[in-house]
Amino acid sequence: MIAHTTIGLLWLGAGMIVGAYPEGEPQVATPAGGSITAAYEGAAKRIVDAAMAKNDAYLKMEELCDGIGHRLAGSPGLDKALRWAAATLAKDGMENVRLEPVTVPHWVRGQESLTLLEPRSGDLPILGLGGSVGTGADGITAPVVTAGDKEHLDRLGDSVKGKIVLFNHPMPPYDPQRGSGYGSAVRYRYSGARWAAEKGAVACLVRSATAVSLRSPHTGAMGYGDSEVKIPTACVTIEDAEMLARLNARGIFPIVNLKMEAENRGTAPSANVVAELRGTEKPDEVVVIGGHIDSWDVGQGAHDDATGCVMAMEAVNLLKKLGLVPRRTIRVVLWANEEFGLSGGKEYAKAHEAELVKHIAAIESDEGGFRPTGYRLECTDENKQSVAAEQMREILGMLSSIGSLDVKVGGSAADVSPMRSSGVILMGHGVENSTYFNYHHTRADTLDKVDRKELSQNVAVMATVAYILADMPQRFGEK
Repeated sequence: MIAHTTIGLLWLGAGMIVGAYPEGEPQVATPAGGSITAAYEGAAKRIVDAAMAKNDAYLKMEELCDGIGHRLAGSPGLDKALRWAAATLAKDGMENVRLEPVTVPHWVRGQESLTLLEPRSGDLPILGLGGSVGTGADGITAPVVTAGDKEHLDRLGDSVKGKIVLFNHPMPPYDPQRGSGYGSAVRYRYSGARWAAEKGAVACLVRSATAVSLRSPHTGAMGYGDSEVKIPTACVTIEDAEMLARLNARGIFPIVNLKMEAENRGTAPSANVVAELRGTEKPDEVVVIGGHIDSWDVGQGAHDDATGCVMAMEAVNLLKKLGLVPRRTIRVVLWANEEFGLSGGKEYAKAHEAELVKHIAAIESDEGGFRPTGYRLECTDENKQSVAAEQMREILGMLSSIGSLDVKVGGSAADVSPMRSSGVILMGHGVENSTYFNYHHTRADTLDKVDRKELSQNVAVMATVAYILADMPQRFGEK
């Protein structure tokens, strides 16, 4: 783990590499009149052309995903990723590269298994849920009772006492208008164990939060709340959830043995990675861009959320190479532990509380590296929110070569949300994520699922948006 004493030394040791770029000295766009388009369409085209011609985003993805792999909070993998990111940002010529201390939960999965004993024998793939307690060495052997939802569990009542409850609640297929339906399914992953324990169940299984499966279990966070009784909980595949439910429907209560070595080890020291492309005229005013650098302990955390981190890192690298240094500072923040409760996002807002009044905007990408679609935007000041949305529509109109990009008012992203109460304009970087939950929190979230061109498109969009917001003569959200 990264000790707090190490954090202060790492980025100083990495040093600053301020290179001379062949494109020449930094160039700041000069606004023309009151039109954002007139002022910045040349810079926008230059950024997009450069990003689509060549960039280092996929190389950074290879280094992070293939070279380091998954990055669970409190793990050696996350420690290594933090050091890699800080060193890479310093090598790219960013300033004030540092690791800002964050305390994160430390949960360890250990070995786990689910074995079907009756009416036949067989191994069922599972992934324990983050935060779950373990079963003990012998595991838990009990019949499985299926509940379609919480209301069904309530109707079952005391009949589940001494049994293992399976929540077989389907996540609906992706719909272009309504989205993924993730929210309707994930509540069972998070709260199912608590609900089942209240009825006397000895363990809880949850159908994976996905609409597509090749017998792939999905993990994620769960919570016990203030419950005194904590029972083990794990996700099963869609296929096995359906099979167990079919057996129940025929009056057969399958017997399984669940073994989980899961252990909560308290907390561990970690950090947010922070680096800056310092502004030329108003360096104390800040546009934040970033993603969360932690991941679950399976797969490589490629779409969730290496892509978000890398597109931010490469956005400032691209601007630096092009000599496009804005009036204000663009700050890259790679947050620690989004998956286990937003430790990094909360700590960033707390540590920077005094300067949030000078945060022009905060942008996070945490939906994968698929084709960009635009932004979700929110601000507690409704007038500022309205003006910002119109400005964003004009900015995105300059990126038509990438595709159709739009702005949706309402919602942003998880790690920037702790800044909401300070009146910062928050934005979530949107992508076409119809297949995102096929890989989300699984062993299949690997680099081969990331398309090089789409990743470059995201770099182009994020770099352009960050540059214009940081360079506009007026503050973003003001006329």
